[in-house]
Formats: sequence, C-alpha cells, structure tokens
Amino acid sequence: MYHNIMQSSSMQSWFMAIRPRTLPAAIGPLLVGNMLAIGLSQFSLLIAFTSMLCAVLLQISVNLANDYFDFKNGIDTDERIGPVRVTQSGMIAPHHVRNAMIGCLLTALIVGSLLIVHGGWPIAILAAASILGALCYSGGPYPLASHGLGEIAAFVFFGLVAVVGSYYLQAGTTTMTSWLLGSAIGFFNAAIMLVNNTRDITTDTKAGKNTLAVRIGEAQAKVLYQSFVYLPFGIIIAGFLLGSLDGLPVLLAGVSLVIARNLSREFHNNSGEALNPILGQTAKLCMIFSILFSVGLFITLR
Repeated sequence: MYHNIMQSSSMQSWFMAIRPRTLPAAIGPLLVGNMLAIGLSQFSLLIAFTSMLCAVLLQISVNLANDYFDFKNGIDTDERIGPVRVTQSGMIAPHHVRNAMIGCLLTALIVGSLLIVHGGWPIAILAAASILGALCYSGGPYPLASHGLGEIAAFVFFGLVAVVGSYYLQAGTTTMTSWLLGSAIGFFNAAIMLVNNTRDITTDTKAGKNTLAVRIGEAQAKVLYQSFVYLPFGIIIAGFLLGSLDGLPVLLAGVSLVIARNLSREFHNNSGEALNPILGQTAKLCMIFSILFSVGLFITLR
C-alpha cells in the first residue's frame, strides 16, 4: 500500500512538472497548420500526428527546462506565488527533472526525424532552432526569458514556426494565409507568456530576471496583454478583407472574441497570485480559437 501511495504521488508530481494547462499552446497552432493543408492531395495524417506529437514533446521540454534552470539559477524561491515547481519544492530531485528534459528533447528529435526526412533541409533547420530555443529559453549563457525575449520566442516558435512549418510539411510551400494565422496564434502564445511573467514581477525582480513584464512594469504589461489577445482577431479580419481567408472560419473564430474580452478585463483587475487562473484560461483561448477556425476550414472544404 505504501508503495502504491508513493507511486501515485510520483506520478502526480510528474504530471505537475509537464504543466498540462500549457499544452494547448503547442497543439492549437499545429491543428491550424495541418487543417490549412487538409484539402491537398498529398496531405498525410501520419505527418500531421507526428508534427503534433513533436510539438507537445517540445512544449514539455520547455516546461521541464524552465522548472530546472529557474531553480538552478536561484529564480524560484519559497516566495514564489505561481503554481508549485517540482524542483524548487523538492518534489522531484533536480537531476531527475534535468534528465527528463533531455529525454524529451531526444524523443522529440527522434520523432521529428520523420518530419526532417519528409520536409528536407528547411525542416531540419527549424528542428535545430526549436531544440536550441527550448534549451535557451531558461538556460544557457543568455537565457531568453531573463532578457525580456520570452514573449518574442513564444510568438516565433509557437506561432510562426508551428503554423507555417506544419503547413510547409504538408504542402512543400508557404502561403500568406499560413503566415497570417501563424502571427495570430503567436500573439495568443505571447499573451500566455506575458501572464506568467506579470504574475512573477516581484520575485523575478528580486532574482534579477529581467522579463518583459519586469522591464515595462505591471501597468504597461496589462495594456500589452490586451493588444496580444485582440490582435489575432484584427489579423484574421484583415486576412478576410485581403481575400486570404474565407469568411466562415473567420466568423467562427471571431466567437472567441467574447472570451478574449473577459480575460482582458480579468487580467486588468487582478495581480499576483490571482493571475494564476488566467494563465490556463489564456491557453484555452488559444485552443478554442484554433479549433473554431479549423472547424470553419473543414466545413469550407466540404
């Protein structure tokens, strides 16, 4: 019985370590990128599922790296007000978290090798950049998160790279539509990062972690969050007016504007620990937007 309790506790700790609430940030853009290509004769379900699996593994790797490196660099302390970090809290030994991170990156590389064979050298470059980005977000000699570049990294890797890259894998080319949607979803993922960093302004400042929120202050971070969650809707409307996006996907995705408005108000009215629920809700907004747009694309193709 004791063994079962310990095993259950360990599984719960690892579940916390991978931060499942953040995984929609990885799945959403891959869903959209593949749905853009679903009408193509060369569309491959195997490539679609493989690319999604690779993205999820990379997101988990980033989460584990952040947990490990923030503890190692003295950023996560007992003053932390965000969700429990398994390394800092002592739930999982640091070397286990580090090894799990390396294991996830290697698995992502093995899974991604199929994508590299299929997509050629452009995908090889994106794969190398993604793995390097996962390591350099919190670690390395110049951690991106500690120099105000976390939101930019989220926009690039979980927006542009994810959507445009997944579409390129299926189509062998890119389109204005894929770039527009990559930008739209990139802003949602930047918003997720901004919530996290705004919540941690006090502790990050003490630790010398100069995130974008630390640099611009909480008041401006709240204004920036509004921009991040509203800009995607402006982008898809512009895409429709330019003739790059069909009306039905834009209309369906536009329904999630109600969620964006509510989150914007909640973010503006809360600070510190009260921002924790908004982090997961912003990730859900990204996923809902992606699903609604994808449903619209599927209906349009029928």
